[in-house]
Amino acid sequence: MIKFNIPLTTGLESKYINEAIKSNRLCGDGVFTKKCNEFLQNITKSKKVLLTTSCTHALEMTAILADIKAGDEVIMPSYTFVSTSNAFALRGAKIIFIDIRPDTMNIDETKIEPAITGKTKAIVVVHYAGVACEMDTIMSIAKKHKLIVIEDAAQGIGATYKGRPLGSIGHLSAISFHETKNIHCGEGGAILINDERYFERAEIIREKGTNRSKFLRGQIDKYSWVDIGSSYLPSELNAAFLFAQLEALEKVTARRLSLWNTYYDNLLPLAEKSLIELPSASNTCGQNGHMFYIKVKDINQRQDLIYFLKEHDIQTVFHYIPLHSSIEGIKIGVFSGKDEYTTKESERLLRLPMHYELSPENVTYLTSILTSYFKIKTGN
Repeated sequence: MIKFNIPLTTGLESKYINEAIKSNRLCGDGVFTKKCNEFLQNITKSKKVLLTTSCTHALEMTAILADIKAGDEVIMPSYTFVSTSNAFALRGAKIIFIDIRPDTMNIDETKIEPAITGKTKAIVVVHYAGVACEMDTIMSIAKKHKLIVIEDAAQGIGATYKGRPLGSIGHLSAISFHETKNIHCGEGGAILINDERYFERAEIIREKGTNRSKFLRGQIDKYSWVDIGSSYLPSELNAAFLFAQLEALEKVTARRLSLWNTYYDNLLPLAEKSLIELPSASNTCGQNGHMFYIKVKDINQRQDLIYFLKEHDIQTVFHYIPLHSSIEGIKIGVFSGKDEYTTKESERLLRLPMHYELSPENVTYLTSILTSYFKIKTGN
């Protein structure tokens, strides 16, 4: 069976976890948490990075920092995971969904400005598959209308936009270390803060609304409850596991990009015959090999292909159901403009296996089976 995902292990996770255990400091913000924060700050070039229990929690922190309140409007794509929307819905915001670009599956930057009203507070962009949104245009729009930009860079570790690491461009950002990501700790995330006005409050929110971080640094003689917040600190065990993975980031990214290119080269003949569409990225995007997907004719062909590949011991999956068509999405949001691509493109997209344990031989076999499917269907 060629599995869709196998969580990465580098071999050093157990060693670092044992070191954390021996340190007798297993709660948050110990040695390994600080190492992860520093590592991420260095590679992302963000001004401040704080490890969190998940990307979901990092997004919730961005919503609090952005001072989202009931009645505020937040613009985002409908083609994303529920956490992107939940974080702001929990603060009482109305979600304004807009269409995506069919080439990258990212938010269509040309549709943002028409969706802005006097109630708009923030723009949330999602870098799908580790391919960057058009951030220069988006930041320009935000500056013009005095809006906050939040990057959902859940899939973006190691990827860039015009040489800038994803997560370092918006005012606030969130990345994921879920086991399906390039680098993981089972469940984990980080908030990236690129605007200094949010530094102090981010620490407080992350520490259950207390100024404990100042206390630990010796800046105050006792700490107390000073703001709203929650328990967003991961344990040292999670951080130790993650640090082992972060050390391998460059090697992991290189391997995934190599597999991505093998997929692309092997499937190009099918794309040239217009039997499938391949993912694309502009020259301004330095993607990270997070995902390889194809697009087929429609949802029926996609389901047929999933069954066909399963019969050959190949596990493939589709992705998000657009949020604006979901039960909760209908209640808390509205789609601005025409849904030209979001639903149609989401129903065509099929994700292929992509993980560190995947071999070039696996990819060659898989793409040969894909080719045989279309030969059967077309008769040539």
